[in-house]
Amino acid sequence: MDRHQLPLNALRAFEASARHASFTGAANELCVSQAAVSHQVRHLEAQLGVVLFRRLPRGLALTSEGELLFPVLRESLDRLSQTLNLLTDGARREVLSLAVVGTFAACWLLPRLDDFRRRFPFVDVRVATHNNRVELASEGYDMAIRYGGGAWHGESAVHLMEAPLSVLCSPRVARELHRPVDVLGQTLLRSFRSDEWQTWLVAAGVDSRLRLPDSVVLDSSLAMMEAVVQGTGVALVPVPMFERQLASGAIVKPFETQVALGSYWLTRLQSHAENAAMAAFRRWLIEQLQEPACTAQEGLLTTLG
Repeated sequence: MDRHQLPLNALRAFEASARHASFTGAANELCVSQAAVSHQVRHLEAQLGVVLFRRLPRGLALTSEGELLFPVLRESLDRLSQTLNLLTDGARREVLSLAVVGTFAACWLLPRLDDFRRRFPFVDVRVATHNNRVELASEGYDMAIRYGGGAWHGESAVHLMEAPLSVLCSPRVARELHRPVDVLGQTLLRSFRSDEWQTWLVAAGVDSRLRLPDSVVLDSSLAMMEAVVQGTGVALVPVPMFERQLASGAIVKPFETQVALGSYWLTRLQSHAENAAMAAFRRWLIEQLQEPACTAQEGLLTTLG
């Protein structure tokens, strides 16, 4: 298609609809009616001779043709927007939109973020937290920090750090825990992964045939830690994220047993080329993680203490 024939309004309507997975969401963003957005997308589909969305009872889903067009169009519009910002701001700045799993964001990234901003002033960092459920393509993020095994469809992943799970609890509850099996007398706090406690108990030498007590499912380790501080129960969480609370004595680790069920990873879409801001953040992140543990911990305590 020749450049002068590009249907720019229709392309904007499609890109916004794909990000929101909704004509209504796109209409709110573009300050037009839902009918106008739908009409623009139908016009684009007719012009291309393909169907870009599957219309669902609740929202939209990209077809294979839509999945091909969306990341290219989103990146093009992002780059255009960034370039226009450079002209209007009078300085070269790049927006870096990050989706970070909440525990890593609060306990590791945010205390160090000022260092990144001082060293890379051309990067405008925008951080949103998630509970390990994020879609880079549809939600418009450049990169994500996730917890898991490192394999996400259509994404490249850089290993950041191990995050073994151990039992943490309040000092009061710890006085009731003499052997690993004693956790079965407490309320077990866990994430949506139902096998975590069973895996830890087996590693700790507890008879796997014993019945597990009722557990409380929480959507983040941060929420679990708040429940632990309140004395609600015992949590199985990544200890490296809670060294500050351990050092202060607010919580304790009653047993040395730990299990590795995942790590922290930095991911980006394979179809989204790494720009200067993304490359700077990746290099800085790896550099920070390679600091000696004592130095990193001292910096964390100074910042958060």
